[in-house]
Amino acid sequence: MKKKYNPKDIEEKLYTFWEKNGFFIPKKNINAKNFCIVMPPPNITGNLHIGHAFQQTIMDILIRYHRMQGYNTLWQMGVDHAGIATQMLVAKQIKLKYNCNLKKFGRKNFIEKCLEWKNKNDHNIFSQIKRLGSSVDWSRLRFTLDDISQEGVRKVFIDLYNNDFIYRNKKLSYWDIKLKTVLSDLEIEHRTVKGDIWNIKYFLSDAKGKINHNTYLVISTTRPETLFGDTAIAVHPKDTRYTSLVGSFVTVPIVNRIIPIISDNFVDMNKGTGCVKITPAHDFNDYNFAIRHKIPMINIFTEDCKISNTFDIYDIYGNKTNIYNTDVPVQFQGLTRSEAKKKIFSILNQNKLLVSMIHSNITRLYGDRSGSEVECILTNQWYLRTKKLSKIAIQVVQENKIIFYPKQYKNLYLSWMHNIQDWCISRQLWWGHRIPVWYDILGNIYVGNNEIEIRKKYNISNKVYLTQESDVLDTWFSSSLWSFLSLDWPRSHKLIQLFHPTNVLVSGFDIIFFWVARMIMMTLYCIKDDIGIPQVPFKHVYITGLIKDISGKKMSKSHGNVLDPLHIIDGISGFNTLNTCVLNDAQSINVDKIPDNFRKIFPQGFQGFGADVLRITLASFSSITRDIILDKKQLQGYRNFCNKIWNASRLIFLNVKLEDIILYCDNNSLYFFNNWISLELNNTIKIYRTALDSYRFDIAINILYDFFWNKFCNWYLEIFKLTLKMSSLQEVQSMKFTLIYIFEIFLRLSHPVIPFITEYIWKKLKKFFNITTKTIMLQKFPKFNIKNQSNQIIEIMQWLQKIVLFLRNIRSKLKNYRNILFRLFIVEFDIEYKKIIFLNYNLIKKIGILEEINFTNGNHIPDNAIIEIINHHTVFVVFNIKIFNLINSEKKVYKINKLNEKILNLKKTLSNKKFLQNAPKKVIRAKKEKLKKLTMYKNELL
Repeated sequence: MKKKYNPKDIEEKLYTFWEKNGFFIPKKNINAKNFCIVMPPPNITGNLHIGHAFQQTIMDILIRYHRMQGYNTLWQMGVDHAGIATQMLVAKQIKLKYNCNLKKFGRKNFIEKCLEWKNKNDHNIFSQIKRLGSSVDWSRLRFTLDDISQEGVRKVFIDLYNNDFIYRNKKLSYWDIKLKTVLSDLEIEHRTVKGDIWNIKYFLSDAKGKINHNTYLVISTTRPETLFGDTAIAVHPKDTRYTSLVGSFVTVPIVNRIIPIISDNFVDMNKGTGCVKITPAHDFNDYNFAIRHKIPMINIFTEDCKISNTFDIYDIYGNKTNIYNTDVPVQFQGLTRSEAKKKIFSILNQNKLLVSMIHSNITRLYGDRSGSEVECILTNQWYLRTKKLSKIAIQVVQENKIIFYPKQYKNLYLSWMHNIQDWCISRQLWWGHRIPVWYDILGNIYVGNNEIEIRKKYNISNKVYLTQESDVLDTWFSSSLWSFLSLDWPRSHKLIQLFHPTNVLVSGFDIIFFWVARMIMMTLYCIKDDIGIPQVPFKHVYITGLIKDISGKKMSKSHGNVLDPLHIIDGISGFNTLNTCVLNDAQSINVDKIPDNFRKIFPQGFQGFGADVLRITLASFSSITRDIILDKKQLQGYRNFCNKIWNASRLIFLNVKLEDIILYCDNNSLYFFNNWISLELNNTIKIYRTALDSYRFDIAINILYDFFWNKFCNWYLEIFKLTLKMSSLQEVQSMKFTLIYIFEIFLRLSHPVIPFITEYIWKKLKKFFNITTKTIMLQKFPKFNIKNQSNQIIEIMQWLQKIVLFLRNIRSKLKNYRNILFRLFIVEFDIEYKKIIFLNYNLIKKIGILEEINFTNGNHIPDNAIIEIINHHTVFVVFNIKIFNLINSEKKVYKINKLNEKILNLKKTLSNKKFLQNAPKKVIRAKKEKLKKLTMYKNELL
């Protein structure tokens, strides 16, 4: 083995070896249990970022862990077509390359360009996944828009439509002005921006339109440009200022529309003037108000969010009505919202209708993908009824047929499901699953797989012109079917029978509603077991936290703050950090912000850490907290850990030869230190497996680290080195065998987390045990041996360790006498402890740098002894007066320094005016008393 650990020398070669030998493909062992994870399909829009690497690591740990336990393991791989994100990206490229918009470019040509992008970018994504060490089944690559997926999506849509779960209606929607498509409420960002609150006069009138110019209401609004769509004024029923006016009417300025005053509890009496204008076609609160009170809705905007040439007026069912005048004032037709606002300001001012305008922070809506402003408008869309579907999805979680880890996410899921609304499943895009619906010229709807099938099914003549729905399905619709679509449903049920329900879904908490909840609903509807009982998509859901940048912002491509995991694996210079990140961040809309984000975290760049270091660092992040800040120190710490493993293996291979193991036959060592490390490893296996089984990967990493660094290296390896120099041949051979035996088990134990370094070392180690298996990943995962337990041996070793630490602490105070040999005295108390000391007398002397070890009854302890009580038992070291005084002097200085710290803190607190004003007198008295006592004690020491 090379002297220095360099991941680049081993990782890519080992992955090629694994893949070439088909180790990732599930074994067809009919007697074995099955274990399956369906990977959340990464978007084809760009390279994976560190958040993907986090989830990939967790999934691969679980897959390797179960593969080593003999399960038939399938890690199903696939990529997502990512509707909106991909359309944005490819449309931008078409604009730059061909200087034309999508309409001119054409739908067919556009889809071909999207597929070109997908095929080009697949390689980058797959390369990243391989470099991370992910043991996915590459023979089963799937795509959410491949032929099987399209067949499955159409089948589900048609079935849902035929069973009255899918319908089309005109409803209020979030409209992305840039992308010209609807968005779900989960795809919206609420941003605080600077704006104005307008206070506008609305004169009272009678039902016939006669205006009372002496009486008016002052209406507060941040959206004056929407007054053209006002259809009511709302007040609170308990607001005594307006109760007498409920049922009366006001006139909308400029358009002179007569609208009613209606009372409703949703109005905040203390906000603004307590009078709210109701614009149902452009605000969701107002829309719900209109539904409750059955008032009309007026759509005033075009798809470009300019003022329409005519008002479109609808009832609450989405039907057109002419209850109001549809004419738009000529001077406003075609104006943008900001242009309309300026003109409204001018007219209101001229007519003295603007009471005041107050600068204020206001909320505006933005698309989380496009970053452009979002408007609420009435549109015709396709919807999925979710109330009925959600009932069983709630039930399976309440009955623990699906278990969330950490458990707090169960309540988050249930809370959302209890308040679920119908799902808008259509999008005004070209890239995606085109909705399998056709229309005739009268607007009649026909649903089927294709036009030929529809004509045959509905007996429609070829003379009747049919057009297919231009909209596509929300990306999350196909994603919600992924647990079974990815297993080749509906074409084949073979993998469904073997691997469905899958065992665990690993996902971020930010898409519990986007994906997890919808997968549960849709799978329960679509997939039934042999006796017709609905199947859950997975048994467990493990929710990860989100990795954020140094400013606390979620890492994502659209935010332009992503870090490619290959940067950490291979390293990157400070100069290249900016260039590479910008080039790889195909979706970035904030390219100018990337330098600051990265310079703060890695100002000079960094050398490559390798995949194993990245994996173990990411696994250590997986606590129950939501937010994870990338920490360079942890990467460096776990690089040291991998270096430690490498160096330990070199030490072992230098000192243990094959003939040492062949000559030694007794696996059950009689030597104390061998027994101790075997027991520690056995206990480690138990608690480590418990941590993995409960998805506490952070705890598992701490357990692994503690055993290897603190127990194996710091103690057992050091004892081994001393044994080589001073013990009998039998003892040396025993320790050599135990050393390599323990190390081999440790490699298997840690392989799921750090697969590359463990595979590399294990392949060199396996000759000692005559193992013929090609790879460590097909070796058995270590099991806890219930028979191999002894609390007494571990207690004795802990006692010895504390004695050694006690001696080291004393020695640290002897600057000029550190090499002197101590005389240790142990007060007799337990025959077993004494027996261990005698059996390992010379070794313990060497470890503690002792002249001798004496047992005494403790009746006379000299005044010049340093005493310590360890595990309720007394030990002491006797020194000459000079050294004894030196040690006590060091102790005294240490105590005085600690006292000075406490005294200084108390004085600061007691001189703080706010503390003295606000703290209870009892607390102040206690702190003064404590200060007095500490000062007295310090003076005694001086």
